This record gives sequence, structure tokens and C-alpha cells, in this order.
Amino acid sequence: MPFQAAEDYACQVMSWARELPTAGMDIQRDVAYGENRLQRYDVFSPAGAKNAPVVVFWHGGGWTNGYRDYNAFMAPHITALGCVLVSPSYRLVSEAPLPAAFEDSLEMLGHVAQYIGRMGGDADRLYLGGHSAGAHLASLVALRPVDRARFGVRQGAVRACLPISGIMDLYHPSPAPGSLEERVYSMVLQDTAQDAVMSPICWTAGNSVPFYLSYGEHDSERVQRSNLRIRELLKLQQASVDLRIMQGQDHFQAHTSLRDAHHPWYQQLAKFTSETTA
Repeated sequence: MPFQAAEDYACQVMSWARELPTAGMDIQRDVAYGENRLQRYDVFSPAGAKNAPVVVFWHGGGWTNGYRDYNAFMAPHITALGCVLVSPSYRLVSEAPLPAAFEDSLEMLGHVAQYIGRMGGDADRLYLGGHSAGAHLASLVALRPVDRARFGVRQGAVRACLPISGIMDLYHPSPAPGSLEERVYSMVLQDTAQDAVMSPICWTAGNSVPFYLSYGEHDSERVQRSNLRIRELLKLQQASVDLRIMQGQDHFQAHTSLRDAHHPWYQQLAKFTSETTA
């Protein structure tokens, strides 16, 4: 991990994953959507679920690190709401820089749309979310319907997007050497000219997916500024957008605070799923 706070976060969520209570859930792990070892996802379904809403939640880690197990602690709370949780992995930049993770995300979602019915989910009720780099991927997928369609995801199937502490804009005019912003250009992007193409903030025009943005009060300036800017752009589109700033929380607490089953994020998810129940 690039710094201690990230390492502490990873240790915490992986510890919760090892202690995961599994009662009341049907779990399928390592579902393959491609040949690479990271092209896999785990599924947590309410026991005996049929045609349940599907929450796809991408892990964070700056596109350089991370595991789908980071999200396992959310499974009891999401399944208690009657939803299926899909937690995917994707190729990290050590193997393939962006846009590889985005391409994996599209391929994964197409696979989910084709097969999630066998695991209790409804392919026409997909809710996308993620933390940090995962929130970036969720938002990019939500905002690019033409790309989703190429992988067999039906129009209107993505009902809402709930990104947490997402990096919505990869562009920086002069990143400081060694900074996280500089890592985007030196490590994350295959082609530095694609910083706009890979930025959710550049794809808001015509958006029809409701967004619930959130980040911590003490999150990074890049996260805060890009979320505020994308909110203003999304407000000009037909779908609803809301933004919640989580008081007293930093970038990692914005995710770990979802250990609380009564967290506002789950309340918003429940609202979305109840509004769009078929």
C-alpha cells in the first residue's frame, strides 16, 4: 500500500471479511467472467432469493491494489435489504493500466446480467456502487450506456449509482512528483491523453441514472472537488442527484462506516430499490 492509512484500512476490512457471518445468505465465490485470475466476482444472495435487486460494488485501492473481499462486510446488510451483492475484482494497473479495469467492469456487468438470475438476482434491476477507485469505475460504467449495451446490459437495467469517495476527475494540470495525482499519469493510465476519457465528470451529458454521491468531510481535496463539480453537471441532466458529506470522516472511514447497518447509504439504497420495484 502507498501509505499507512491505506494499509490500516486494508487490514481492517480484510479482518471483517474473515469474520463474516454467513447465516441467511447463499454465497458463490470466484465466479469467472474472463480468463485472468482477477476477472472474478463473489455473489452474496439472501437465502432462497428470486428476482432480487442486484448491487454491484467495486473495491478501491487506487487501481493499483485491493481485493473484492474489501466489500464482504457489507453483505449481511445488503442481503438484509433483500438485495444480492456482487463484489468483483478487476485487473490492476501492475498487469494492465486503464482502460483495462473499465473494460473488465463492462465485461463483468454483462456476465452478471446474463447469469445473475441463477443466483437469485434480477438482471433488470442493477444498482452500482464502489469506494474510491471502485467508485470511479462504478460511475464511469453508469455514465456510459452505449458501452454497457455492447456487453449485453439492457437499456434501463442500471437503476441508480451510489459511489463513495469516488475520483471523478483524473485530470491534473501539474501534479507534484510522487503525489497520488502524479501516480495517475505515471502508473494508472496507459495513455496520459486519456485522462479525460477515463474521467466520469466528462460523461455526464444526457445522464438518465440517478446518483447518490458521498464522501468524508476530511476526504482528499481531489475527491471533494471532483464530487462537487460532477454534482453540478449531473444537476443539469434528467436524472436526480444528491450529495452527502459524512461529517468527521476521512477517505477510508467513508467506507468502513458502512459497518453500521443503519448507515444513510443503506437507507438510500433501500429507497432506490423500493422506488423501482418491478
